[in-house]
Amino acid sequence: MERGEGGRAFVAAEERGGGERRVNTAAAEALDEQCFLTAQSMQSLNISEHFQLVKLLGEGTYGKVMLAVHKKRGTPMALKFFPRLSTSLASFLREYNLSLSYCTHPSLTRALGIFFSTPSYYVFAQQAGLYGDLYSVIVSEVGVDEECVQRVMAQLSGAVTHLHSLGFVHRDIKPENIFLCDSSCRWVKLGDFGLTRAIGSTVRAVWYESPFCTPEVEPAKEAGEQRENCGTDEEMEDIWITVEPCIDSWALGVLVYCLLTGCFPWEESTHEDRGYRRYEKWFNREAERGKKENDGERVDEQINTYTEMEENLRDNPPPSQFAGLSPLVMTLFKELLHPEPKHRGSPEEILSYLGGPWLMETEREEKRKAEEAEREAKKIREEAGVAEEPAREGRGER
Repeated sequence: MERGEGGRAFVAAEERGGGERRVNTAAAEALDEQCFLTAQSMQSLNISEHFQLVKLLGEGTYGKVMLAVHKKRGTPMALKFFPRLSTSLASFLREYNLSLSYCTHPSLTRALGIFFSTPSYYVFAQQAGLYGDLYSVIVSEVGVDEECVQRVMAQLSGAVTHLHSLGFVHRDIKPENIFLCDSSCRWVKLGDFGLTRAIGSTVRAVWYESPFCTPEVEPAKEAGEQRENCGTDEEMEDIWITVEPCIDSWALGVLVYCLLTGCFPWEESTHEDRGYRRYEKWFNREAERGKKENDGERVDEQINTYTEMEENLRDNPPPSQFAGLSPLVMTLFKELLHPEPKHRGSPEEILSYLGGPWLMETEREEKRKAEEAEREAKKIREEAGVAEEPAREGRGER
């Protein structure tokens, strides 16, 4: 599992394409108004006069993030630097204001109200994740401890649901954009809102080679290949998609898989990818089964839900890349990784799957413990029964 090449390609393609059609949603209008007002009060500062730069926390196509200490207040913070040559003032102010005013959930990285420019950069201060990002704790082909995975996903479910409730979609959820506030992932924060857009906005469909890229933008890949095969620079009609919360649901589903296995489920979410094709075929068989059950072919309505999940997996085994994952988490994948965006589950669905086993190894261990506890209880009951008999006989004699 390699660190975010696909995400960088997405950012680069989106910057080249420019492509966004604005809509007059309340969220977009409010953010635009804040950007207009903050533009009037932006100052130019000499960084060395106000901040002590400590170390580099991260860097990418957007610029870089430095850990810094405010010289006057002694406050540690992260300074995010955006090169002025490659960043528009509008995009800088949009990310700053969104992070300042809308990231009010404990697991969203919030700006601190400090923003300024230098001759080379636009800069704003934000909360610092001092323990790196989530990518740094994922062991390749192993993943992360299951309890930790559920802890992380519970926080992200709340954070993304909160962002959606305010009218925005993150659009770039991946391990590199999730920052750690402690070494055990007991507190994580989703950050990097450069691609965040208002729900209902229309953006140019940009395909990039990554499992986090949703399958609904596959036509954009086909259009790009067609353009290359024709060997012409002639402009082709753009493909546009509407920004919807289901984009984040897909990314959260892929993230769950990455954390549990230390791998990606497939290289890209297209029909050219063998791993994705196998998943979609399995998904379609599951959907067909569900349709038949809804049509009344299943008569046993009293069946235990988890038992039903187990039966489904035995009758329709998932693709080999999902080996070792429990029926419970496979059912969650059917919600979040639905190939049809309009039928995809919401991030809030994750909360319904917490507490149960997500790995078969955990499930087997839980069953072993339950059987052991039952044997112990039975032994105690039997011993109590043996002791009860003499007591009853004694009472009878008296």
